[in-house]
Amino acid sequence: QVQFVESGGGLVQPGGALRLSCAGSGLSNYAMGWFRQAPGKERELIAGITRSGTITNYKDSVKGRFAISRDNAKNTAYLQMNSLKPEDTAVYYCNAGQSRWTMPEYPWGQGTQVTVSS
Repeated sequence: QVQFVESGGGLVQPGGALRLSCAGSGLSNYAMGWFRQAPGKERELIAGITRSGTITNYKDSVKGRFAISRDNAKNTAYLQMNSLKPEDTAVYYCNAGQSRWTMPEYPWGQGTQVTVSS
């Protein structure tokens, strides 16, 4: 069973940056994705990356500001978030799948809270 441990969230001012991490045993075997859920909204996929790390995709609202990456040797995925906006406030989760199009396939972790506020 794949398990995820997300970290790196926090309180940041608008325009600031954070780097989220997602660790888990065997993650190098899967495509990975970052999701977020804002209060009162459904969870949404915002960034995905192939198993090799060569192809990425982003939701339009984060394109150009966020970057997903991975270190397969460490079984860890990252989400670099720059130019943060108040509307980025959400709980951020990672998940995995056999491809970017089949995620999420596994139980959710606890997530990490990101709050963008002055």
